[in-house]
Amino acid sequence: MDVRSQIALIFHLDKCIGCHTCSVACKNIWTDRKGTEYMWWNNVETKPGTGYPTRWEDQENYKGGWELKGGKLRLKSTGRGRIIPNIFHNPSMPSMDDYYEPWTYRYEDLFTAPEGDDQPIARAVSMVTGEPIDVEAGPNWDDDLGGSPIYAENDPNLEELTPEVKQMMFEIERMAFFYLPRICNHCLNPSCVASCPSGAMYKRGEDGVVLLNQERCRAWRSCVSACPYKKTYYNWSTGKSEKCILCFPRLESGQAPACFHSCVGRIRYLGNILYDADKIVECASRPDNELVDAQRELILDPNDPEVIAAARKNGISDGIIDSAQNSPAYRFAKEWKLALPLHVEFRTFPMLFYVPPLMPVIANQDSGSVRNETEDLFADIEKARVPIKYLARLFSAGNEGKVRYALRKQLAVRLWRRHKTVGDISAEQAERALLEAECSPEEAEAIYQLTALASMEDRVVVPPAQREMAIEALEDPLEFKQSTGFGFLTGPARGA
Repeated sequence: MDVRSQIALIFHLDKCIGCHTCSVACKNIWTDRKGTEYMWWNNVETKPGTGYPTRWEDQENYKGGWELKGGKLRLKSTGRGRIIPNIFHNPSMPSMDDYYEPWTYRYEDLFTAPEGDDQPIARAVSMVTGEPIDVEAGPNWDDDLGGSPIYAENDPNLEELTPEVKQMMFEIERMAFFYLPRICNHCLNPSCVASCPSGAMYKRGEDGVVLLNQERCRAWRSCVSACPYKKTYYNWSTGKSEKCILCFPRLESGQAPACFHSCVGRIRYLGNILYDADKIVECASRPDNELVDAQRELILDPNDPEVIAAARKNGISDGIIDSAQNSPAYRFAKEWKLALPLHVEFRTFPMLFYVPPLMPVIANQDSGSVRNETEDLFADIEKARVPIKYLARLFSAGNEGKVRYALRKQLAVRLWRRHKTVGDISAEQAERALLEAECSPEEAEAIYQLTALASMEDRVVVPPAQREMAIEALEDPLEFKQSTGFGFLTGPARGA
């Protein structure tokens, strides 16, 4: 048993209000430099929708993640025999059309326009060419357009739905959508790290955060193709790749990452988990419908004496073990089984888990008025506007049972709290819902407390960094005590 510690993240989609505060906070801190205009380390997508970059989930096109060939894992995008032909042209690389041409506005026109009867406007100009452009796309161009025939209907996750179900989803009276915030997943089995020919990408040993050494990066851009979530970007100004660093300078000082700290809906949870690194390959080689259970098997019980002993033997301190025992990520993903990984079929084992949303019930149009399918305050999850099959394609590699379990338990907690606070739901009805969801009253109260009433200290449990111990293996910690931050802003050497 090779016990290691890993930062794990939870996004509760039932609480996300789509305000994009997280995206703005990240953009202002990390990607407001030259060459990063199109980078959104944190973005919020509308589902159903094509996302950013366009149709990033379509790995038939982008070749991201891992695949099983002859019972063995291999990268979809590259390999020893495939990397040389793609040095100068990678057909799986997202283009500017897949992202968008970044733009700004010619604000001086507001002040220098000649006097006239019309209000002057600031023309949009390309940040690449400086020429005026007609804006046609953006990082979340499909915001709130869950029924759009351009974006929603081209969502790859809709491919397995029947035409009748698709039509039902896109009728204007039944239109429903939810928000999907995304950052780098800091995966246990990251394909971006495995694809890097220069070894610039790596996982930090102390917390599993996936980082990119700017000085070793040689602009192969294999990481961009290999990442199935398309969360690695190329900086055209420095000639280096960049990605989310989970605000590790803040983590090392015990603070929440900027997107977590600024989250208005309080949907974000952070904590570390202990996992068995020896089982990664075996678990990643399971069939698609077993991958959620396989990932949960990797996560170890931090209260198990055998796990604690193995962790100490592997050099994990008691402080990190204590933080794992108090981790909200462990409770949501492993103990309560409410949180699920995004597209686990990519076999990277993402450490960002999502609590799927409880959607409103189906409604019908009748003589110009809208009528709900049920008169109950809380409808059964099977009557939600977004089909279970769609959510299963997103969060459980098509295994609908995992999504049903998470949604049923959320609904049971709601019924239980309604019984406790309002009283219009009988004790028998609430207890029956808990029994069907395999949830005890004590567990329901714990879920309610951590979901609705948790403070920042409850939601973000940062393990002790022990940064001085991590650095002293390579460098003098006194010399590098002020070296946190991005730190590499010099341009690349050009020519011979």
